[in-house]
Amino acid sequence: MKQTVSLHRLPGLNALLRRRQWPWRAVVFMAIASLAALMVTLLSPLRAQAYDVAIQPASPQQGDTVSILVTANPGNTEVPTVTVNGETYPTFALGNSRYRTFVPSSPLHASGRYVVQVTGSEPPRNPAFWLDRRSFRTQHITFSPSASSIEGTDYEFDRVQNFKDVLSPQKYWSGPFLRPSQGRVSSEYGVRRYYNGVFAENYYHRGVDYAAATGSPVVAPAAGRVSLVGRVADGFALHGNTIGVDHGQGVGSIFIHLNSIAVNEGDMVQPGQVIGTIGSTGASTGPHLHWGVYVNGVAVDPGPRRNGRID
Repeated sequence: MKQTVSLHRLPGLNALLRRRQWPWRAVVFMAIASLAALMVTLLSPLRAQAYDVAIQPASPQQGDTVSILVTANPGNTEVPTVTVNGETYPTFALGNSRYRTFVPSSPLHASGRYVVQVTGSEPPRNPAFWLDRRSFRTQHITFSPSASSIEGTDYEFDRVQNFKDVLSPQKYWSGPFLRPSQGRVSSEYGVRRYYNGVFAENYYHRGVDYAAATGSPVVAPAAGRVSLVGRVADGFALHGNTIGVDHGQGVGSIFIHLNSIAVNEGDMVQPGQVIGTIGSTGASTGPHLHWGVYVNGVAVDPGPRRNGRID
């Protein structure tokens, strides 16, 4: 006699089992198939909800700004948290459930593996990137006795630090940055220096220097809001006449050693707008513009931003 089994309490099989008795092998097969279908249904949303993370550039070097683009499920408006090697960086919404984080690096950042942790309302992602070592040249700077005796004031250091700490949610710039001066490049980003024969530990040149005649125009490389104006007369003894432009979302430009300033704090500037002129104020060996780009408080190489590799 063929053995049969009746499982009237198993969900999904009640209607069938009311009509007839099924062979036990068929019932077991149907139960396993139903369980497998249930597991697929439950697990599929989890796979679909995982964040998508894109990292650019693919092979960053010291001084590069690493862009981390996070794409969430459509309609997800919760801003994810992005942490790299234990440090959390600000993240901003781009629209269409896309979010971006800028991770700055400098010659002082160690080369090696950097682990990215993206957490939020969706399952976490933990990709990584490798920061390559980059060679920076060494430069010897000799100041005259009068210039070498110049010391910065607490006032200017505090004002400059406040500028670096600005974190506006708006993104003012669009596309590649312009060259702020047509002068020749006299010193590139990342140079290590000896000052009057003494090596400056933990120092690197935090921008690009453009040598040109006093009074040559300095233009805004990108749109932004002027958040810092400092003058020698106000205590900017080391930086000289200075302008800081907030481009938004943790990105800012600083212009120092200026001869004159043509903007005021709070002004909105556009790409190519003249904001001042080249000079030799502060601790300077001759007329030039020092242009620095800061990302989340770290001085990064302005070159990639001028070349449109970061936007």
